[in-house]
Amino acid sequence: MRAPKASIAGLRPVAPAFCDYTERLLFDEIWERPGLSKRDRSLITIAALVALYRPDDLAIHLEIALDHGLTREEIAEAITHLAFYAAWPSANSAMYKLMEVLDARARQGEDGA
Repeated sequence: MRAPKASIAGLRPVAPAFCDYTERLLFDEIWERPGLSKRDRSLITIAALVALYRPDDLAIHLEIALDHGLTREEIAEAITHLAFYAAWPSANSAMYKLMEVLDARARQGEDGA
């Protein structure tokens, strides 16, 4: 999987090594390991980002998850489930982030279903 360039592009002048590690190690190696599907990796990543309350990183991974075949209903169900394990405010923020991502995709003609 190629790194979402837009999510780290602004960091390259300040932290080129960090950007290289993100692209090469995380996205080119870890995400490409055969032990889990990209769909499963996306679901796990969303769960971790919701639990850790990382809404900025969550947005790009919601996009990736939809591209990897998760439906909006599956993502919403996962976030609902996490509300009871990872704190209601974290899940609430994640739901709003999901709505933003889905709205943006709808405006671009991608429904995320």
